[in-house]
Amino acid sequence: MELAGKTALITGSGAVGGLGHATARALSAEGADVVLTGVDPARGAQVVDDLRAGGGVVRFVAADLSDPAAVQRLAEDAGAVDILINNASVMMFGPTTEQDIASHDAAFAVNVRAPFLLTALLAPKMAAGGGGSIVNVSSTAAGLGLPGMALYGATKAALESLTRTWAAEFAESNVRVNAVAPGPMRTSKVVAAMGPDLGGMGLTTALKRTSDPAEVAQVIAFLASDRASYVTGAVVAADGGRTAV
Repeated sequence: MELAGKTALITGSGAVGGLGHATARALSAEGADVVLTGVDPARGAQVVDDLRAGGGVVRFVAADLSDPAAVQRLAEDAGAVDILINNASVMMFGPTTEQDIASHDAAFAVNVRAPFLLTALLAPKMAAGGGGSIVNVSSTAAGLGLPGMALYGATKAALESLTRTWAAEFAESNVRVNAVAPGPMRTSKVVAAMGPDLGGMGLTTALKRTSDPAEVAQVIAFLASDRASYVTGAVVAADGGRTAV
């Protein structure tokens, strides 16, 4: 139980079958107390029930991360946390010429501004407690030119840049900051939108398959733990070799 005595806040974790859910399972299995967030309390309750059935200590805090005031309240409600997983994300698909200002602002509000605010609010608390770990969930879209993903990719590229800067800023406080960049992954949301084979996206990877969210969650759990005590400022690809070939 490597994370016993630690508290983890995981954004975008209030739905069954998503990466946030899988990450909550992984951290809870290592003994962490988990604070889940999402916009739908009814769906969040299902994740809470799943984790509690496995013996986890977990609670759900409803929060709309597009609202800065709600982000502030979330940081206050979460209290002192040792681990922050910035996982919540808005996915905007479509050609640049078809995106509007509202779509642009919605994506950057959740994917960039919310992690920025949460990190600014919670990293000092981590430092006061002796240190902590922040893991940002990026995407292979941050480094690849994928048609229809200009807006989404730009938000993830911004998050990777913040990861490196925060690693430098908070190193003296013993707060490590890293990112994980998943490739094609069978989350419930993506499967519902693209079908079980994700439109053949798995074939673009070296391993010729998509990932289960639990596989990526294990990478996040590693970076969150003391096993990665000498790792900060890294962007770890969990993409089946998509960016390597």
